[in-house]
Amino acid sequence: MRGPLGAVIGRYPSSDGTTELGGVIKHNRKCRDVAFLVIFIAFWVAMIVNSSFGFNQGNPLRLTYGLDYKGNLCGDKHAHPGLRKLELKYWLNPNQVYQSGVKDSQFKLSNARSICLWDCPIPSEDSLNWVCDYPEGDIRLSMRDWINRNYDYYEFLTPEMRNTSLQLQGPCYPVIFPSVNVYWSCQFIARASNTSLRHWQQMGGVNINEDIVIDKSIHRSINSRSSVLKRYMADIGKSWPVLIVCGGLLPLFLSVIWLLMIRHFVAAMPWITVALFNILIIMVTMFYYLKAGWIGNDAISPIIGEHDPYINVFGRELNHLRVVAILMTFVMVVSVLTSIAIIRRILMATSVLKVAAKVIGEVQALIIFPVIPYAILAIFYMFWTSAALHLFSSGQVVKNNCNTNCCAFDLVAKKVNCDGCCGYSIHYTPHIAIAIFFHLFGGYWATQFFIACSSTVIAGSVASYYWAGGETSPEIPFLPVFVSMKRLIRYNLGSVTLGSLVVSFVESIRFILESIRRKLKVSSTTSDGWFGRMGDHTSQGCLRCVEWTIKSVNRNAYIMIAITGKSFFKASEIATELIMNNILRIGKVNVIGDVILFLGKLCVSLSSAVFGFLMLDTHKYRAAHDKISSPLLPVLICWALGYVVATLFFAVVEMSIDTIILSFCQDSEEHQGTAQYALPLLIETLGDPNEMQRLTQ
Repeated sequence: MRGPLGAVIGRYPSSDGTTELGGVIKHNRKCRDVAFLVIFIAFWVAMIVNSSFGFNQGNPLRLTYGLDYKGNLCGDKHAHPGLRKLELKYWLNPNQVYQSGVKDSQFKLSNARSICLWDCPIPSEDSLNWVCDYPEGDIRLSMRDWINRNYDYYEFLTPEMRNTSLQLQGPCYPVIFPSVNVYWSCQFIARASNTSLRHWQQMGGVNINEDIVIDKSIHRSINSRSSVLKRYMADIGKSWPVLIVCGGLLPLFLSVIWLLMIRHFVAAMPWITVALFNILIIMVTMFYYLKAGWIGNDAISPIIGEHDPYINVFGRELNHLRVVAILMTFVMVVSVLTSIAIIRRILMATSVLKVAAKVIGEVQALIIFPVIPYAILAIFYMFWTSAALHLFSSGQVVKNNCNTNCCAFDLVAKKVNCDGCCGYSIHYTPHIAIAIFFHLFGGYWATQFFIACSSTVIAGSVASYYWAGGETSPEIPFLPVFVSMKRLIRYNLGSVTLGSLVVSFVESIRFILESIRRKLKVSSTTSDGWFGRMGDHTSQGCLRCVEWTIKSVNRNAYIMIAITGKSFFKASEIATELIMNNILRIGKVNVIGDVILFLGKLCVSLSSAVFGFLMLDTHKYRAAHDKISSPLLPVLICWALGYVVATLFFAVVEMSIDTIILSFCQDSEEHQGTAQYALPLLIETLGDPNEMQRLTQ
């Protein structure tokens, strides 16, 4: 058995060898795990440099709008010519679009001649409409006049220009196909207009391919994986007010309310939490069904703005919503059945929460303290999200390398130019992928670090309360929360950094292995059998168990760091030994308490998700400029942010329970199985009748 930790209960040897009574959990501490704190600081310097690269090279507008044939970003007022409010990408030459969709064709849609427009042109019912290139050279029109004329200056063309236009070489091109705004690109939605095509043929225009492949070519480009990923990232930038309200302010308010209710209505809170959790998870699942189109007529649409009701364009985002709806159905069923199964154990959870409620009542600063890490995290997430958007949109606009032969009239050179047909695209190097992964890892590590700091401060405050016998005696420092913060900053930042790094590293390894597993599953058929599937699910389960175990060990290690001031690994060893020696005593109590707290966190995060759905369902985010492609990612982020905020505040209860239980175990070991400093309520909760009788006498 490990020797007594005299410093824990306020006794330590003096210089002359005698034992003196010192302050609660005060002893000769020193800085621990300093090397990892240095690594963390160096990592943050690298994060700043990495983010600077994103701010320098990136432009979040690239995530939404496309490039024209000159390499200009649609909607960019600084482009030449100025494209302010011209946000829609339109492909001028229908035959080029057709060629890009033909199987085995070398022509790519990114090389087709495209310009930026205010709205998508539609064919005329009694004549032939034209869309002409940006006015330059001898075309003396301003961009404003060009827009007001519906991009048509065919009547100003010379005979030579009209002839080249009839050859689909510009500067003007016929509007043969109707189109609609799909994610800021003009998607052809039907076969050629018979009226427009007849006028085109009467004017002597060259043959225009009418095959339906012209629709599929644009649709395939719009729904490519890279395009969908860019739109998801753009959704985050557009829905930032929702993220602030539903991911920041709302969970803050709900978490404080939950803590106050634990303080004053502790007996009812487990029942309220379980009932509210079931209601909220059903509501979130129903919202996914609504947006997936399986309930009602409120499915998401890729079309921007008003359109004819008969037009139906399908987007990949709808598939993702339906997959999540099915997954949420499974989670909902399992969650409801599990919550029903634990009803009989709720009384035990109530007794556990009573202990935490008494601590919160005595050390009232604990309710307010989480606001400090919350404010720090809020500032961090604003910076981190902005940097992430810039990193995802970073890259260089470069001219494509192609061998395509195409000719177009050059208004400046006043002749048909058959060189330089290749379009422009944004080139992403492997370094950008590494920078993005580095940024994601840094965000997760920072989150774990701030949560760990908060947990350690709370543990130190509660330990001061326990080792003073549960009384507001002089041994408890004035404002114990701030004294605990001082100890953390002065001695334990390195240990907390190491603990958060371990969790982040394990989570990153699990993410990489999961990505490799999915790629192998796609590229091979070896796991189609029952044996392969069983191995697949077993490996996933093992990884999740390892992750859960490490997080649990870390949480207990933070408690022992706050109490003893030991290094991270030594504190983990002490905490693990205490738990193993008292597993039967504390297991039945702690597990059910953790379940109720976990359900409470889910209640806060699910409430954030519900309100996120409601805010994103307004007109602002369903049409026009701020339309999001799907509520999926913003809602998931609101869910995640709500869970992080709830974790910060619920750590007050969670760490209070765990700290008192570990302190109780150490107290028992220090005094041959009899806890000297334990509260009567704690003895009653842990179910030791002999101890309760002794305290009563």
